[in-house]
Amino acid sequence: MAIVKQVSGRYFSRIETASREEIDEVKLERLRWTVKHAYENNSFYHRALKKAGVTPSDIRSLEDVSKLPFTLKKDLRERYPYGMISVSLEEVVELHASSGTTGKPTVVAYTRGDLENWGELMARTMSMAGVGSGDVLYVALGYHWFTGGLGFHYGGLKLGATVVPAGTGYTRRNITMIRDLGATSVAAVPNYMIRMAEVAGEMGVDLKRDMKVRTALLGAEMWTEEMRRRIESLWGLEAFDVYGMSELYGPGAAGECHVHDGLHVWEDHFLVEIVDPETGEPLGPEEKGVLVVTPLTHEAMPLLRYWTNDITFIYDSRECDCGRTMQRIARITGRADDMLIVNGVNVFPSSIETVLLRVKGVSPNYRVTVYREGGLDKMRIEVEAEENVPPDMYRVLERKLREGLRDVLLMNPRVEVLPPGTLDRVEGGKAKRIIDLRK
Repeated sequence: MAIVKQVSGRYFSRIETASREEIDEVKLERLRWTVKHAYENNSFYHRALKKAGVTPSDIRSLEDVSKLPFTLKKDLRERYPYGMISVSLEEVVELHASSGTTGKPTVVAYTRGDLENWGELMARTMSMAGVGSGDVLYVALGYHWFTGGLGFHYGGLKLGATVVPAGTGYTRRNITMIRDLGATSVAAVPNYMIRMAEVAGEMGVDLKRDMKVRTALLGAEMWTEEMRRRIESLWGLEAFDVYGMSELYGPGAAGECHVHDGLHVWEDHFLVEIVDPETGEPLGPEEKGVLVVTPLTHEAMPLLRYWTNDITFIYDSRECDCGRTMQRIARITGRADDMLIVNGVNVFPSSIETVLLRVKGVSPNYRVTVYREGGLDKMRIEVEAEENVPPDMYRVLERKLREGLRDVLLMNPRVEVLPPGTLDRVEGGKAKRIIDLRK
């Protein structure tokens, strides 16, 4: 289906407001193509589909996606580096890879068509946040194996924005250049927006007075509504959540509109399901589970029912005040493998952050350590006070935090409020907030 460009208002393409019938027609056509492409051009999927007793001709409706086997991250790692690619290497024009901190990295490949699609998706996502040709887009994300920087870069070029490929680190220089270049939009990891605000204060730069930034495009790590409010308050801007991962091109699989009520999934490129994390059985609307995604337009590396491990749910209604008809998923609350089990209690890091940032006087810089003592699991939460909080108030804050955490976590963690600047900082990458010493 041809996509008609319509760069006006906050819409980038006509499909964003198409009828449900038209969207589903496109999805089914592309789902059938994807299954056929994977079956005919990749030995892993050919064997997996034959084992499942499924052929491409069996895909006659969108519901038939449930007949397909799941694809897990380990499947990509076990076929490192090129085993998941379904085109000749001559057709691959770009490669990215995950960090590989828990094993071999997962390599993702792109054809020219894939890069065109990725740029389109990112242009839609940023246009939805109000970014356009008159903006100076400052990309404070990695330009290397990580897909974040180039995703925003490609989307910004397609929008006609002025793109600044800043990268990460060198925070003082970034503050200076954001100010001097008159950047109106910043793409970054959420915790780096906090770090830049901290450094700006040290430099005597008033973010609201001295900067022109009005939009932050944030993703690549879990962040809460409380973190959004902190960032918006510090910078005087509007922050938008952008969802994606390397296996789904990168950022741009879904994003927020100005309503900030869930993330619109670009359904003409991604078929999403929510499944039970234990059984893999499909769940209904508003039921929280693991997000499973089947990309519908990947040429170099088609994936069938990719198990993301991200926890969310699909909204029951597709109606949104922004006018888009694409379905929405809720903000990611964590990853299934990030959940901590402490003395039999399930704890998501997002629950801890929500409690911490609701207490006035506490900064967004924190660290959670889980350890074993006397045969029992223990949790220690360290969080920095804000700059203007006197040390004699730290004990008061600790008491408030313990009470709030006890009500949410159903346990009594040890809480320490620390002076500002105590905890290590990450200059641009994902924050390492959870340390599990039991492993």
